[in-house]
Amino acid sequence: SNGNRRCFERIIGGRGSVLVVPMPDARTLLLAREYAAGTDRYELGFPKGIVEPGEDLLEAAGREIREEIGCGARDLRLLHKVSLAPGYIQHETHLVLARDLYRERAQGDEPEPIEVVPWDLGKLDALLERDDFTEARSIAALFLIKRFLGRGEGVPAQSPTPEILFSPQSTTMD
Repeated sequence: SNGNRRCFERIIGGRGSVLVVPMPDARTLLLAREYAAGTDRYELGFPKGIVEPGEDLLEAAGREIREEIGCGARDLRLLHKVSLAPGYIQHETHLVLARDLYRERAQGDEPEPIEVVPWDLGKLDALLERDDFTEARSIAALFLIKRFLGRGEGVPAQSPTPEILFSPQSTTMD
């Protein structure tokens, strides 16, 4: 608008991705601890992945939680879309809430088993203080989950308890 010309470099993002917030009950979030090549350490965050060709967003979200935490969900809801560095990367991540969980594992492409970490929704400050919980998309998802649940969108009653669903791979809550 001011007559100046610039050449911008833009990275094309492809199909987009999903980040899923699994909630086995009204007070518990399920996080995944897995190796992150970008930081060269293990990070704690929500299950996530690329949307495959021919998949819609909720199908991708369901597939990712089956692969990463060994659960399916009867209730998947798109919460919001976020972008990563929109000044130069054309990529969108769709944040999805997964509720009414049940045990179902699918084979994924992870090089090692992912540790599932249940986290009490009432202890979000402690989660945000952790050195291994740094991914901006996961932090944004926390804000959106609190907002969504604060509107009275309650979580339906669950059939199996979290202890039954996650005892083989779970750790204790910090």
